[in-house]
Amino acid sequence: MRHFGSTARNLLGAAAFACIAATPVLADEFEWSVTGTGTSDYIFRGLSLSEENPVFQASVDGSYGIFYAGIWGSMVEGDGYEPVELDLYAGIKPELGPVTFDFGVVYYVYPWAGAPDSEYVEFKAGAEWSPFTNFTLKPVFWYQPDQENVGEVYTIEGTASYELPAVGIFTPTVSGLIGYAEGDEPDTFGEIIPTDNYTYWNAGLALSVEKFTFDFRYWDTDLADAKEALADERFVFTASVTLP
Repeated sequence: MRHFGSTARNLLGAAAFACIAATPVLADEFEWSVTGTGTSDYIFRGLSLSEENPVFQASVDGSYGIFYAGIWGSMVEGDGYEPVELDLYAGIKPELGPVTFDFGVVYYVYPWAGAPDSEYVEFKAGAEWSPFTNFTLKPVFWYQPDQENVGEVYTIEGTASYELPAVGIFTPTVSGLIGYAEGDEPDTFGEIIPTDNYTYWNAGLALSVEKFTFDFRYWDTDLADAKEALADERFVFTASVTLP
């Protein structure tokens, strides 16, 4: 069984910040983007899903009004899910005053995996708002219902980010995330996690210039005894470009 059913992504994420989300549009017009990403380690909720190896990731996103949809893909390794993970997602982003909500669903697929029936579904409910200029808060609740090949999992994440003044051609943003995941069975997360719950977090700096983003991030969890140390502390570098 997979750890608990894979972002960041984040979608947020994405973990850790390699997952690309659709941007809400005020006018009813179609917008799209394509993003290519290279990262030194595919981290999903504190866990390495590439066995600490660098991978390539890509996404295609579209939005129309409050509706969005997209597909995100990444190279993966281990647990019979390799070589590719595909995430298909869709949702809505309604606005209420200063808050933008995000209600969506993600379908995780491993089309060439050795593990049978590896696909599963997860639901998302999140929000985003800026209490003051350049500071953004993003709480998110993820729910993975009990399915044929995965158990029930609740995940709560909170992200805070602050955009700093430009430094030369770069726009720096500091951010941090903390998350907590809990399953309904002792082996919900598979062999890698010796418990039915754990906490993970990250902190880092992103530098944006035109269509490029360079992210330097520290990840860690409270899983001191995780198998093969795939959940221990590490620094991850990610570079991405978004078109058009």
